[in-house]
Amino acid sequence: MKKQEEEIRKVRLQKLENFKKNKINPYPAKVERDMTCKEAFLDFDNLKDREITLVGRILFLRSHGGSTFANIFDGTSKFQLFFKRDILGKDNYKFLKNFDIGDFIQVTGKLFKTKKEEKTLEVLNFRILTKSIKPLPDKWHGIKDEEIKYRRRYLDILMNPDLREMFQKKAIFWNSMRSFLIKKDFLEVETPVLEAATGGADANPFITHHNALDIDLYLRISMGELWQKRLMVAGFDKTFEIGRQFRNEGMDIEHLNDYSQMEFYWAYADYRQGMELVEELFKYVANETFGTLKFKIKGFDIDLEKKWEEYDYRETVKKYTDIDIMKASLEEIERKLSELKIRYDKKGFNITRAIDNLWKYCRKQIGGPGFLINDPITISPLAKKIEGNPKLTQRFHPIIAGSELGNGYSELNDPIDQAKRFEEQTKLREEGDTEAQMHDRDFVEALEYGMPPTCGFGVSERLFSFLMDKSIRECVLFPLLRPKNGNNIVKSMKSDIAFDIVREKSFELLKKHVKKDPNIFHSLETEAIMRALAEKLGEDKELWGASGLLHDLDWEETGEDNPKEHGLKSEKYLKEKNYPEELIQAIKAHNFGHNNSKEPKTRLDYALRSGETITGLIYASVLVRPDKKLELVEVKSIKKKMKDKSFAVKVNREVIKECEKLGLTLDEFIKISLEAMKKISGEIGL
Repeated sequence: MKKQEEEIRKVRLQKLENFKKNKINPYPAKVERDMTCKEAFLDFDNLKDREITLVGRILFLRSHGGSTFANIFDGTSKFQLFFKRDILGKDNYKFLKNFDIGDFIQVTGKLFKTKKEEKTLEVLNFRILTKSIKPLPDKWHGIKDEEIKYRRRYLDILMNPDLREMFQKKAIFWNSMRSFLIKKDFLEVETPVLEAATGGADANPFITHHNALDIDLYLRISMGELWQKRLMVAGFDKTFEIGRQFRNEGMDIEHLNDYSQMEFYWAYADYRQGMELVEELFKYVANETFGTLKFKIKGFDIDLEKKWEEYDYRETVKKYTDIDIMKASLEEIERKLSELKIRYDKKGFNITRAIDNLWKYCRKQIGGPGFLINDPITISPLAKKIEGNPKLTQRFHPIIAGSELGNGYSELNDPIDQAKRFEEQTKLREEGDTEAQMHDRDFVEALEYGMPPTCGFGVSERLFSFLMDKSIRECVLFPLLRPKNGNNIVKSMKSDIAFDIVREKSFELLKKHVKKDPNIFHSLETEAIMRALAEKLGEDKELWGASGLLHDLDWEETGEDNPKEHGLKSEKYLKEKNYPEELIQAIKAHNFGHNNSKEPKTRLDYALRSGETITGLIYASVLVRPDKKLELVEVKSIKKKMKDKSFAVKVNREVIKECEKLGLTLDEFIKISLEAMKKISGEIGL
């Protein structure tokens, strides 16, 4: 494919020279245009007797004898063009051969309808606006490789109208939020992005250096929370900000390191009034953006119109875990986390982190819509205490489809209490909790001048991704990617070992040890599923894909005859090639129970186990079909076979269900796996 692209590029470079030889500038600055393609389409009947000039990118071009049809797209709509040799003249028409799909063109002509009643411009003259050198992706297949989709996002958007429409909706999403708040008399403000001390959230910041002042600074982790509160001190009663904020933490299906956020602050209001306003805000934004209040999100049926429930923090955790967080010790909560197989970062681990991890497990059981209330004070250092119950705070979170989609408080305005809480947070930081908040003495001083009772609330673009029922990464125009260098040598996100990510090298290694087609097909199936899961979860696609491709590297040497060795010989081969330890451990863990590997613990471990196992169920489902066609298999069919224990009896259903450790429902996992295998059906003979 790459060689073919290079040949096309050579031909196009020659055409570029043809323009120059004819003293035609292939990249002019000035463009003439009477109207957009959409305007011409809508006002067609009134324009039929006029000459008009349109511009756009050529997306379709086909010649037959002395006639050529083309489609152009100018960002508003497509429009059909008709070039005829008898009208343009022999030489002009012949020169049209120097134009290609992907070029930008300016055309002048008259409108007419074809025999099929298609609105068309009969071209009288034309000129080049931009000569393209590389070919666009095939319009029928688009870009299939997920990484290339992100690296060449501009092409994916060009070829995918649904993607373009999604980002148009995202603009409506933020504009509707802004207009709602302005109508409610909130003032839009701008606060510093660089801070000497971060505040407003429990998060790990990015650090940078200010050369002129010769000091280290932090990129903000909140949308100016402590600054907007200073504005409450200054006498403003309603402010909000929409902008970018940054957190130097992990990425997953719901979280990014830099993203858009809105925060508002409302003087003389408490969290109860804030909850009423936020419910109204969510309904308004959803209706303006999508035209509905009913959504299907992560397997939940969500109706924002229905009564929003309230979920008590303590009672909800107790309901799903039998743990009373107000009485339980750190050791008791750790035992429960272990029992529930909940992974957590042990660095800086404390009672605050323990309770938070327990809650994150519980929230996945709740569809909503509703509000989480009564957060313990230990995890809410900036919220006011509930009068009569100082261990709880006046804090709320909108809960939708098992996740918190916002955060609000009755803001703490007692400077003595605030200083004390900052000191407690400082101790946590000294003990290793990098997400604990920094002591902002300037903010405490501002509070000493007096801040009125205030409600604050923040919501990020994660709300948009949930309403779209997509990963947050999919909903970002240009998500951050690890750059490639000339050697394609990078470091795994979670490993200090450099390894070669060239997929061909891994495939060569596979073919060296695996000779039978069915086994190679199984490896390709697992690779496709692992890449799709990494894409969905915001993980390293090359690492996850390689683990899927190589997970059965030693199968033909061990297999059913010597299952205790399966995965262990692979370890030897992979270490020789300097593959990262996490990949090797995942490959060993996929055969846990048979070899001497440790039990699965990481997301990669569980993804590989469930991913390689479900291939067997899907493959068997195809074989029992009369047509033997994978493309016709549906999710509901796989779910039915999943329940039928007499079908494909060697497929371990419990291992497949480990997909839930990834934060995915079984329905989501089956859909991702099935679609991934369908994309490579030609390679695996299905």
